Amino acid sequence: MMVTRYTRTAMLFHWLIAVGIVANVALACTWPYLGDTSVRPAIDTHKSIGVTILGLAVMRLIWRSTHRPPPLPANYTPVERKAAHGVHWAFYVLIFAMPLTGWIMDSAYKDAASHPMYWFGLFQWPRIAAVMHLDPATRDRVHDGFGAAHSYLAWVICALFALHVGAVVKHEWIDGDRELKRMLPGGADATE
Repeated sequence: MMVTRYTRTAMLFHWLIAVGIVANVALACTWPYLGDTSVRPAIDTHKSIGVTILGLAVMRLIWRSTHRPPPLPANYTPVERKAAHGVHWAFYVLIFAMPLTGWIMDSAYKDAASHPMYWFGLFQWPRIAAVMHLDPATRDRVHDGFGAAHSYLAWVICALFALHVGAVVKHEWIDGDRELKRMLPGGADATE
């Protein structure tokens, strides 16, 4: 069976974003158990990974707009095709929504002005000025609202991740579609 693969660049974006999301969810799950001196570095790393995912998402969307993905295997049912497209587009929405809600929440943090955010400790990442300069009561509501949205979206992305992995497992090992080969690096048949 001929396996039509994604480009190497699409694979790179896919795996970098996937690893970033898994790392960020893991960090968020661990900081309730960290000591006081370890929480802030974990949160700062979480923010740095989040803005990195946002940058990668922009590049991925630009790449995707100029490079068609390979067609789905011919034996996919119409329901599987619709589900695959729906899940992929939901992931696109989430890889923008997650970091944006986090950035807005962080910009609305009451002590944002006195606690700058540094991208992996290298340079100061800007906060959203319009959010930082809201009146305190509005800023607190924005912080809480976008914080709740950020948490909710994390649950949604975890559910989609489980659905995505489950579909890959089904197609790879039950249907024999060699689904993993489409997105794994290596092999001479992947293009740029």
